[in-house]
Formats: sequence, structure tokens, C-alpha cells
Amino acid sequence: MEQRFTGRTVVVTGASSGIGDGIARRFAAEGANVVLAARRKNRLEALAAELGTDRALPVVTDVTSRDDVQAMIDAGVARFGGIDVLVSNAGFGLAKEFEEITPEDWRSVMSTDVDSCYFGAQAALPYLKESRGSIVQIASASGLGGDRRLTAYNAAKGAVVNFTRGLAFDLGRFGVRVNAIAPSLTLPEEAATTYAGMIERFEQRRALSGFSTPADIAAAAGFLASDDARFITGVILPVDGGVTAGSGQPSLF
Repeated sequence: MEQRFTGRTVVVTGASSGIGDGIARRFAAEGANVVLAARRKNRLEALAAELGTDRALPVVTDVTSRDDVQAMIDAGVARFGGIDVLVSNAGFGLAKEFEEITPEDWRSVMSTDVDSCYFGAQAALPYLKESRGSIVQIASASGLGGDRRLTAYNAAKGAVVNFTRGLAFDLGRFGVRVNAIAPSLTLPEEAATTYAGMIERFEQRRALSGFSTPADIAAAAGFLASDDARFITGVILPVDGGVTAGSGQPSLF
């Protein structure tokens, strides 16, 4: 595999599973030092051991805490000397009827999905200025349109989408690029049987058959963070098999 990130340091939040795990593996495979951030210590330490503890640093982090996020960045700088890429991936969705969403539910989704991106960007910015690095934020197809029973998630990921665009303008003068990826249903290969019904429903809306995997999202993150994308900023890249290319109408024929 091409070694586009040899000698560079990449911070990945939500790295203990799913898309974050896939992104961390991709950057490590391309030569990066990787700061692995999440709440689950055992999962982080296991991943770090697998990637090689000389180039992978696990940092237990609550991304809804500004102090925790600052400590995460400080730990990465202390260990590797700087930050070149921040991947703000941590987040979660909440499926509830709107009238059942409590203020605590709303705040939890917003703090995890949106505040974490703000905290991370501010904490990493002094080092990203030095490296003329980049930020990749994981938004969602749900940030580009509405879904039933996902009001809070739609709002949060929509905020990430426009935060990405605004931040790209604010940080461009420092040579720091900011982009986002908007995945749709993303599953590990081995989950195909378990989620067969859901995959079938999504295929009614997708241009491509099948589903995206964490490795697909990781490949897009690697591109956006690399020198290959040196003149790309403020972009929201759907990696969704064509879900957001559709009109939303049912089949007419």
C-alpha cells in the first residue's frame, strides 16, 4: 500500500470500533503515527497492540469534554511531536419519535456529534497550522436530508456539514484544509447476513448494490487528508452508493 503518511501523526476519535477502527487501520497501513481516542480502554489498547505500540497511542477520551479532548491532543503531541491530521469521527444516532426526545437526549446527541468536532478543531489548530495539515469530519447522509425518527441526528449531522464549510473558510488562510465524509449504511463485511433485510431496503434507494464498509470510508478519509487532495477544502463527500444522488421518489416504473 502507498505510504502517503509516513512520519505524519493522525488523531482519530471514535477509534475503538466501526468506521473509526477502519480509519485508524488505514492511516497506520499508510505509515502514520496514530492517536486512538475513544471511551473503551480495552478496545483501544487491543487495537494499539495490533497496529504496533511504537506508532499507535491509545488515549481514553470523552469527546463531549473539552478538557478530555485537549488532553488527547496534548498526549499525541507529547508522544509524536505534532499533529498533521484530525479525523473527528466519534458520534451516535438516536432513533425516537420527536415528541419523545428529551432535552437530555438532544444534548447528548449534539455534544457527541457536534461539540466534539468543535473541541477537536480548536485543540488541534495550533499544531495543524504548523503542519499545514487537515481535518476530516465524519458527517452522514442523514446530515444532507431528513429521516423518520432521526430528528436529533439529522440536526447534529447537518450542523457538522455546515461547520465543515464554515471552518474551511476560517482555516484556509493558514493552509489548513477541512472536509467531511457523508456515509450511509456502513457495515463490516461479516455483518451482511445479520443485516440482510436492512441492506435490501437500502438497495431500493441506492444506485449501487451492496453496502459500504469501514474500509470504504477509510479510503475516502485517506484521500481527503493526503496531498492528492491539496486543493480540496469545504467538500462534503458522500460515500453512500448513490443514496443521496436519488430524488427520494419510489420507483415510477
